[in-house]
Amino acid sequence: MRVLVTGGAGYIGSAAVSILLERGYEVTILDDLSTGHSELVAPGAKFVDGSLLQKAAVDSALDGVDAVIHFGAKSLVGESVLKPEIYWNTNVNGTRILLEAMREKGIKKIVFSSSAATYGEPKSVPITEDSETKPTNPYGASKLAVDYMLTSEAIAHEIGAISLRYFNVAGAYKSKSGWLTENHNPETHLIPNVLKATSDNPLKIFGADWPTADKTCIRDYVHVVDLIDAHIMALEKLVPGKHEIINLGCGSGYSVKQVVDAAATAVGREIPFVISDRRPGDPAVLIADISKAKSYLGWSPTRDLQAMVSDTWESINVTNR
Repeated sequence: MRVLVTGGAGYIGSAAVSILLERGYEVTILDDLSTGHSELVAPGAKFVDGSLLQKAAVDSALDGVDAVIHFGAKSLVGESVLKPEIYWNTNVNGTRILLEAMREKGIKKIVFSSSAATYGEPKSVPITEDSETKPTNPYGASKLAVDYMLTSEAIAHEIGAISLRYFNVAGAYKSKSGWLTENHNPETHLIPNVLKATSDNPLKIFGADWPTADKTCIRDYVHVVDLIDAHIMALEKLVPGKHEIINLGCGSGYSVKQVVDAAATAVGREIPFVISDRRPGDPAVLIADISKAKSYLGWSPTRDLQAMVSDTWESINVTNR
């Protein structure tokens, strides 16, 4: 089977490409390298340098393809608030172009990297797939729009689609050509920022008076390798004419303090931090109900928080040597 991985030169996409190749799949990458990195293009994959908004590039990338794993998207929440037009164009219009090209070529299988940002601020946790979808930013809204698009496409054109919704991806993957890890600019994810904290630039914890066991916020995290496993399992579960939505996560969540403690264990020293005011709109707990992932895909996470932090730390050390 040949799989097109959109965004295959990014953090998650590059790990997906390497794991797919190692498991015997043929892979094509479509990436315009606007946020991806040329050095993450896996040897053995066909690479098409282009955007989802370029029909010719999309057509070329789909040649000989049997299924699509769709990671290609803009994904910074803050940027989406400042520049919503970029998110509507790239994430929504880009997916429309992709689906039209798939239809023209008779490709009827797609796994979509959706987001728990589609739920917004949930009324209850853990969040199930039936929870109300009320995104609070253009990024989440654009992902939800694609989910709606896939439902319509499945009904009208008999494609099989699965949307995987998850919160925070962490960890790194040691591929045959080296570590594949987070490399965002700016870096907005907690685990890399915890590991980079210094006495001169301590980690800022937003609130230490939350109604949780250790008074810090709890969020859901999933290791990048577990995440890719779920995407590959989803490829084998696609049903023509059906669009399934499935949550991914650890199922219980980790607090900010637990992340700090895991980082201290990984680096062998205390992590400097300061307590700041809560951020407006931050809920105390955000975790996913992953029972459908277990029953429908046969998937469960196998790597815990310490593995996520330790892998990230090792990959940072190797990269900076």
